[in-house]
Amino acid sequence: MRTVLAVIRILIVATAGLSGSLAAAADADRGATLAKRWCATCHVVDSDQKQASADVPPFAVIAQKPDFTPEKVATFLIEPHPKMPNFQLSRSEAADIAAYISALRK
Repeated sequence: MRTVLAVIRILIVATAGLSGSLAAAADADRGATLAKRWCATCHVVDSDQKQASADVPPFAVIAQKPDFTPEKVATFLIEPHPKMPNFQLSRSEAADIAAYISALRK
């Protein structure tokens, strides 16, 4: 029983370490590139973009929301939801896009 508990503790620590390193490894520059490719049809993703769909918020507005966190955005991008196309982003791609949006916070 002690061995099982020790293995569980090791797995919990390893999992926590991996999730933290994934968040720390997020690349905002890569996120900008992905956003321009996948998101710019509907969202204004940077200040150089002149137009997108009128009924969706620009990334700069999303970044300013009081409850914004990169983790929330990355989770939102990975989970299927009806209002957006399903791009089937990897976890690292979603984290990169979330890091890019976070970089737009003022």
